Amino acid sequence: MEITLQVNGVSRAVDVDPRMSLLDLLRERLGLIGAKKGCDHGQCGACTVLIDGRRANSCLALAVAVDGLEITTVEGLAEGDDLHPLQAAFIEHDAFQCGYCTPGQLCSAVGMLGEPGPSAVTGDITLDPDLTPEEIRERMSGNLCRCGAYVNIVSAIAEVAP
Repeated sequence: MEITLQVNGVSRAVDVDPRMSLLDLLRERLGLIGAKKGCDHGQCGACTVLIDGRRANSCLALAVAVDGLEITTVEGLAEGDDLHPLQAAFIEHDAFQCGYCTPGQLCSAVGMLGEPGPSAVTGDITLDPDLTPEEIRERMSGNLCRCGAYVNIVSAIAEVAP
């Protein structure tokens, strides 16, 4: 079936099998290999992309379900040669080791910074808390780093957080 979606600001019309995941469409059909297939079960976050500005595990999203939507991958975060502020902060804080999870971490962090409200670590849910290291860790808990670069990832996000 044919679907049309905006990927990193470019309209793409693609013929897909109704069972194809968004991750497989991005990697195998569109050549956007930033999002990684880590677990293929939505547990590691390596495949995180933004769907209409909200973070999502692309391994769990069917390509046909995003017909007409805006998809942003790690390849679409920078504007030309200008890195996204989070990309620059990840470099400055050495927030990666092997780099496998980094695209998903970056997309998740971009989405997370746009999300309102507290997480489970904030006692009073009526507050819009500052993004403390604890709050950042909770909000990013869906993205695993097998190398254990969490301290630097949190520091990079905290630098960019409003």
